[in-house]
Parts: sequence; structure tokens; C-alpha cells
Amino acid sequence: MRHPRTIVITGASSGIGEALALAYAGPGTTLGLSGRDPGRLAAVAGRCRDRGAAVEEGVVDAADRDAMAAWLTGIDARTPVDLVIANAGVSAGTGLDGETEDQARRIFAINLDGVMNSVFPLLSAMRARRRGQVALMASLAGFRGFPGAPAYCASKAAVRVWGEALRGDLARDGIGVSVICPGFVRSRMTDRNPFPMPFLMDADRAAAVIRRGLERNRGRIGFPWPMVAAVWLLAALPPGWTDPLLRMAPKKP
Repeated sequence: MRHPRTIVITGASSGIGEALALAYAGPGTTLGLSGRDPGRLAAVAGRCRDRGAAVEEGVVDAADRDAMAAWLTGIDARTPVDLVIANAGVSAGTGLDGETEDQARRIFAINLDGVMNSVFPLLSAMRARRRGQVALMASLAGFRGFPGAPAYCASKAAVRVWGEALRGDLARDGIGVSVICPGFVRSRMTDRNPFPMPFLMDADRAAAVIRRGLERNRGRIGFPWPMVAAVWLLAALPPGWTDPLLRMAPKKP
């Protein structure tokens, strides 16, 4: 969609979400921004208002189904949503003691359930209007399971495949769906990584790539291309070849 007027972005208080909010902020645009940190979210909302956008803030956890539904339907009733970017997500690593059950379940609750909680409350209204666009934040990590972050990789893989299927399902209703698959993007999440991150990209540059892809209604927005090629190769090769290599990769703390 080239000129969305009402845009919802979850996880907008930092990282890619913050950069996307600022990229879309401008006169005549309404932004619905959600996040769990009220201070950071208010700061982002203030910068967007300074650029001329109208902003509705929602301090809400994407994993809270009822709270998300109430917030999203409220925004849509006041100003119909053209584009929803389901961006909220978390990451964690195995560290030295492995990934705990609580950690894995929390990652799935936000990265997968949170995405669905960000999309389903808006679909019936978009279908009725026969227009709208849905963007789902997956990851290049969703193409191959990495031992350092099992739940993160699996949750992003589920988002990717669900979005690819949803694109075909919703096309007949006039709704576009794009799956976003970034590599390493500078954020509070990646700042904790003690290991080298190839082709690390600034968030504002990532937001520009994403916006261009959404304007063209691309089904998959993957970047940067060297990382895209690398994960495709890893996913295509037999596990017997790649497992020994991946076991030696540094683990996320």
C-alpha cells in the first residue's frame, strides 16, 4: 500500500518498531503505537507528533489477547486501519545452561501469539472494507534452526509460514500480506549479543527497506541479501553437513 493513512505498529518503543513509526510519521497520518514500556513509548510518540502525525499510544502486552483486541478495535472504530505491522517480539538465548521451558513459552507467547493477537482483531473490518495490509515481522533466523536460540528460530519460522499462507488466503478479500525477514538490525535486542553480527544494519535503514517493500506489496521482504543467500544455503543443505558447523556458532546469552 503506497499511502496508508492509519498505521498500527506493535513493539514501537524501540528498534525496528521505533524506526518504522518515525518513518511513517507525518501530517495526515494516524499512528497506533503499542509497547510495554510507557516511558520509551511516550518518547517515540512525542517524536512522531513533532513530525505532524496523530498518535494513539497503547501500553499493552502483545501476548494479552483481550487487551490487544480492545485496543485495536477501538482504534479501527475511530479511524479505519490501513496497515498493521505486527512487529512486537523478544529474543533470548540458551546461555550456558540451555533454554528453559518458561523462557521458550514466553518467546512463543509474544513472537507467535502476539502476532496473531495483532492481526485477527482487524481482519473482519478489513474484509468488510475489502482493503488493508498486514505485515508480519519474522526473521532470517526462521529459515533454519540455530542451536543458540531454539524458541526464537521456531517462533519466527511459524510466523513466516503463517504469513505466506495468509497472503494467498486474504488476496481474494483485497488484503495484502507481507512477511518481513531481517537479518541483524541494531537494537536493544542485538546490543546484548557479545558475538560478531555479519552485515549489521541500522534500524532506520531497515525501516526504509521495509517501507519500500510494503509499498510494492512484496510477499517477502528479506534483507540484507548476503544474509538471505547464506540462510537459504543453510536451509537447503543436509543437516548432517550443517549441524557440526552450527554447533560451533557462538551462543546468545
